[in-house]
Amino acid sequence: MSTGKPPPESLAAVRERIDAIDREIHRLLNERARCALEVAEIKLAEPGDEPPVFYRPEREAQILARVKAENTGPLSDRDVARLFREIISCCLNLEQPLTIAYLGPPGTYTESAAVTQFGHFARTRAMGSIDEVFREVESGSVHYGVVPVENSTEGMVNHTLDCFMDSPVLVCAEVELPIHHAFMVSATHTDQPLTEIISHAQSLAQCRGWLDAHHPGVQRTSVNSNAEAARLVAARDDAAAIAGEMAAERYGLKVLARSIEDHPDNKTRFLVIGRQRVGPSGRDKTSILVSTRNEPGALYRVLEPFHRHGISLTRIETRPAKSGNWSYVFFIDFDGHQSEPRIEAVLDEVRKVAMEVRSLGSYPQAVV
Repeated sequence: MSTGKPPPESLAAVRERIDAIDREIHRLLNERARCALEVAEIKLAEPGDEPPVFYRPEREAQILARVKAENTGPLSDRDVARLFREIISCCLNLEQPLTIAYLGPPGTYTESAAVTQFGHFARTRAMGSIDEVFREVESGSVHYGVVPVENSTEGMVNHTLDCFMDSPVLVCAEVELPIHHAFMVSATHTDQPLTEIISHAQSLAQCRGWLDAHHPGVQRTSVNSNAEAARLVAARDDAAAIAGEMAAERYGLKVLARSIEDHPDNKTRFLVIGRQRVGPSGRDKTSILVSTRNEPGALYRVLEPFHRHGISLTRIETRPAKSGNWSYVFFIDFDGHQSEPRIEAVLDEVRKVAMEVRSLGSYPQAVV
């Protein structure tokens, strides 16, 4: 009985179509690369005393948002965006090879965030502390830096906020990374009992329920980073590490269990820091630092203009000022770009009631 459907193509015919598509993709990729080189030539020929800026996060955000909106499947929006991120990374590398500092050691989630934002064609450089990342960017030793700023379950990274108080660097972009912890052992581990589980203190806390259920009574030891835990476990058969899968790949570990975190929606937000101001992308966020005196109503006077102008605040954090005169510094994130007239109006009002207002930059909201 006929079903009315055309007969399926032979395997050879489908493979021929794939080969033809691959050749067309190859041609178009090289055409795009040639366009990138033309862009570089145009920028280098433009008059001015300042060196040209090749990395434009607002432009990249627009491209990635568009390809996600135009995606019809079967590839997911996320996968399509990741593919185009690598294409952009490859083409940008032709214009200007980038060096990116990040909070190390290698194999950390911050390295994953750097690769997520800049792709695999950028050079990454692990630094020992957040302060060092800021200093490398300030000195021009690297083009950009990536630092953690906020975790959805553990809160703000105060060290990053404190560095902004003493540094002239600006926020150029943000990255939101889902944090999925994996349970891993050395490549030579077989079935011997585990005597120790090693990870960062926050990761041990985020996986407490899973550890209590699967490895009760095993000693838990905290170290400076998950990547450090993976490095230590690589040389031991009696210990396990909790880290991201990038660390398992980096140190040659076997992953025994994935996504062991107690809260599957756990995310960490990272900031890309640099020395350039970023233009509007159409879906932006602005970060400012506001210093006030410790007096009644100070915070209300700072926040009231945002409410009156209908601007959504996404984060407010307070840190003591380093001046020692009992003043406070507020880190405020809000939707919109500082070039918008309504944002300019609000910031003008805030300057009238605060001791100091410093823009840390406007930048595209996380896309990938």
